[in-house]
Amino acid sequence: MPPIVTVVIPFYNDPYIDHAISSVLAQTYEAIEVIVVDDGSTEYQYKIDPYRSRIVYLGKANGGTASALNHGMTRASGKYVVWLSSDDAFYPDKIANQVAFMESHHLQFSFTDYHTINEYGSIVQPNSQFAFPSEKALVSAMLSYCPINGCTVMMLRNLIEAVGWFNPDLPYTHDYDLWARIAINGVHMGYLNQPLTLYRRHSGMGTVRHIDRITPEFEMMRAYYEPMLRQRLAGMPG
Repeated sequence: MPPIVTVVIPFYNDPYIDHAISSVLAQTYEAIEVIVVDDGSTEYQYKIDPYRSRIVYLGKANGGTASALNHGMTRASGKYVVWLSSDDAFYPDKIANQVAFMESHHLQFSFTDYHTINEYGSIVQPNSQFAFPSEKALVSAMLSYCPINGCTVMMLRNLIEAVGWFNPDLPYTHDYDLWARIAINGVHMGYLNQPLTLYRRHSGMGTVRHIDRITPEFEMMRAYYEPMLRQRLAGMPG
């Protein structure tokens, strides 16, 4: 039996939610559980209605992306968990290709290349993920920025249980925080050099609207993890 993959889609007032859900339901891989976490939305829920019979729909009070991801992932039945933002989408072979990569290399964590699209779905920056020459170069990049797009990640559910869930007290850098914890715990972070996700940049996204808040939060977390990341780097070959 193929391993079950749980895809968690946090949703908060996003008009693209139907595109995200339909991209998961169109996967060539069949053993998929789709959990949509409504993080206290007040609009666009009607776009979810056509898919209700094929997804798990969870509602909660608004608490931010990290809390929504945790809410969904704690209820996941899959061996692997995947995060898809409600304004992004997967290519049809995303799950199949990444599961094959994870299984063949016995990985706990992996991420992939992706294309950046605009609000209309047109690719504006193909192959947006920098292909690091080594895992040491990837971890080194964490000293400066967050080098991994969260919606390209697939990881074992028991990995996130072991290292700790997304931190809901970090509204903007919960992804960087988790990747850093995974890195300093010595977990191999595999890279599949295939563009399997469409990452949408648009004026309504939080990364654009809240950049003045994101920068100081990231600098705080970067400074916190710097000595631990440097210690990890010292023990890595290459």
